[in-house]
Amino acid sequence: MDKSVDGRRRRLSAEDRRKQLVGIGLMMLRTQPIHELSIDAVAAEAGISRGLLFHYFPTKRDFYVEVMSAAGRRLLRVTKPDPSLPADEQLRQMLLSFVAFVTRRRDSYISFVRGAAGGDNFVVQVYATTRAGLTTRVLELLDSAAEADRPASRDRMTVHAWLAYVEDLAIEWSGLPEADRPTSAEQLVDQATAALHALRAL
Repeated sequence: MDKSVDGRRRRLSAEDRRKQLVGIGLMMLRTQPIHELSIDAVAAEAGISRGLLFHYFPTKRDFYVEVMSAAGRRLLRVTKPDPSLPADEQLRQMLLSFVAFVTRRRDSYISFVRGAAGGDNFVVQVYATTRAGLTTRVLELLDSAAEADRPASRDRMTVHAWLAYVEDLAIEWSGLPEADRPTSAEQLVDQATAALHALRAL
């Protein structure tokens, strides 16, 4: 329940309430896939009724779209490298952050990927937007920013496909018990970077 300093209930603006509800959805997404999020649980956590939640989001799908979109933006934000670093170090930092993100939220990330693979339209759209953002970022770090707006460019297609490889590598690696992982996260990133350079050289 939202309360002010003196303990009385504080009325949130419509925008603040929407942000609060999406934030609760993101928090719950850490431990469960999007389709298992309970609208009743989200409303209860916010201290409002289920009916009021649907005042801010007309349908369950609308709510899920907002939560997934926020998750995609979060991934782009947490993997954004320090722009003061050299480009190769930025790429390494980005990949290390990506592996860490997948490791922390493995189950929900897998549900994100599988939802896209299963053709669920809203997940497909969010997933595609997120992948496109990562692709553009890598192209910029490779000094191929001119290719970012050319969907059929060879470099863009290569980087886009390579990100699928990195994603699968991170998912498989993070699913192993820590003691059984054949490499460290740093070595995994080195492998991924070497694969990128090899693919671009073909």
